[in-house]
Amino acid sequence: MTPSETAKLQIFLRQKLNPDLQVQRRNRPDECAEIHLGDECLGIVSKIIDEGETSYSFEITILDIDLEELEV
Repeated sequence: MTPSETAKLQIFLRQKLNPDLQVQRRNRPDECAEIHLGDECLGIVSKIIDEGETSYSFEITILDIDLEELEV
């Protein structure tokens, strides 16, 4: 993922979800970037190229211990 792509994704995700989100490229050369809110990594955004079209998939990870602390 290029620096330009990660910058555009950060603008988009900040507008849609949270103005404090940060998109950070990974050190290894793959088609993913990490999504951070403060010190916490929320998930991964992956670049998908299929039949000449490019899309991005955002996968968020929620641990069960994080849910145990919440009251309903």
